[in-house]
Amino acid sequence: MAAEPPPSLSYRTTGSTCLHPLSELLGIPLDQVNFVTCQLFALFAAFWFRSYLSPGKTSPDVRHAFATIFGIYFVIFCFGWYSVHLFVLVLMCYGIMVTASASNVHRYSFFVAMGYLTICHISRIYIFHYGILTTDFSGPLMIVTQKITTLAFQVHDGLGRKAEDLSTEQHRLAVKAKPSFLEYVSYLLNFMSVIAGPCNNFKEYIAFIEGRHIHMKLLEVNWKEKGFHSLPEPSPTTFPVTCLVDDWFVHKANFLTRLCYLYVVMQASKPKYYFAWTLADAVNNAAGFGFSGVDKNGNFCWDLLSNLNIWKIETATSFKMYLENWNIQTATWLKRVCYERVPWYPTVLTFILSALWHGVYPGYYFTFLTGILVTLAARTVRNNYRHYFLSSKTLKVFYDIVTWAVTQLAVSYTVAPFVMLAVEPTISLYKSMYFYLHIISLLIILFLPIKPQAHNQRRPQTLNSVNKKKID
Repeated sequence: MAAEPPPSLSYRTTGSTCLHPLSELLGIPLDQVNFVTCQLFALFAAFWFRSYLSPGKTSPDVRHAFATIFGIYFVIFCFGWYSVHLFVLVLMCYGIMVTASASNVHRYSFFVAMGYLTICHISRIYIFHYGILTTDFSGPLMIVTQKITTLAFQVHDGLGRKAEDLSTEQHRLAVKAKPSFLEYVSYLLNFMSVIAGPCNNFKEYIAFIEGRHIHMKLLEVNWKEKGFHSLPEPSPTTFPVTCLVDDWFVHKANFLTRLCYLYVVMQASKPKYYFAWTLADAVNNAAGFGFSGVDKNGNFCWDLLSNLNIWKIETATSFKMYLENWNIQTATWLKRVCYERVPWYPTVLTFILSALWHGVYPGYYFTFLTGILVTLAARTVRNNYRHYFLSSKTLKVFYDIVTWAVTQLAVSYTVAPFVMLAVEPTISLYKSMYFYLHIISLLIILFLPIKPQAHNQRRPQTLNSVNKKKID
């Protein structure tokens, strides 16, 4: 294992240094102090934005300008000159948006945005030695990449495709006119999501800025006023992931001990994501953008931009359920620009795109390649055996308990390389675990029959298919 960097180097940042005394007092890296400060300031700014710059009091242009200026300031405060990468990508892709035809805008935007992001990922590994001693500017760049490609595909859907060829959701989110420069930069760089996300849809963002958002959502259902949902506020804890490759852990601890400790370490790595995404969700909700409509009981819902469902993650009884409730907006982006559109191997290609988007650390690819195997194996087992346990409540409870335990351990095993990043510790960990999940997944995929119904729901219904069913 590499030696720990000197304390003075651990706090290096390219962003503002005005909070360095607070960083030293708390013993927290300065870039993290800057991040939290910006998000907390964004939370207060969001309340002010909603109260004093509401659509009834000011014009959409003023709301766009305010959201953009504050977003740019936050990026510069956190990342300093590294923020140039963000602005260069935004300007390049706006040039593509303006000049490219509707039939090609999605292709050019996707390859430029993903290509630029990948180059930046590579530079952080090979130029900055895994980026350990420098501010990680890739987070906002990853979010902007999601938004650029989402908007490009939705412009393509609105201007370059026939309505009957679109799925119901694609038709709903299709953008019928190319955005102005102010709308474009506001959507990509607004203070509510530029630092930590999440990705959202251009059409809904414009409706929010123009004051049509809540009314539009209420029109989608029959509603009655009963109150608002509250959001959990988890409290983060840390466990050293390096323990997973210690000599004692690898060579002396028994398999069950290694498995249990792996689960504990992976559990301890989640609260920082819970905190960041919940706070980002709260910022958007405070501004009024998170309103998603009304549930079946008539309650107002504020989960339009929620990036996770903590309860469903911790109680997930399948790999699919876990992934659907973790980093929700990224999963939605992957579905919209890849899974729904590629003609072959959608699961495999979606995992590959996810790995590319996250970066070029080897650990990411171990995680996503393992994830492909586990997803296919879990789907096969579920399609073959789940129906046997639905005949009685007792059997169903037993099935849920077993699948919950298997899912949580499988996720811990799969995402461990994502936390460790490098090749050597990943191989060391998996060797200590005898590659058990890889082997089991391969055996399941090779020797269990794949039931036809596992493939029937792979694609969303297009408007043509929906209309045809109605006619029939």
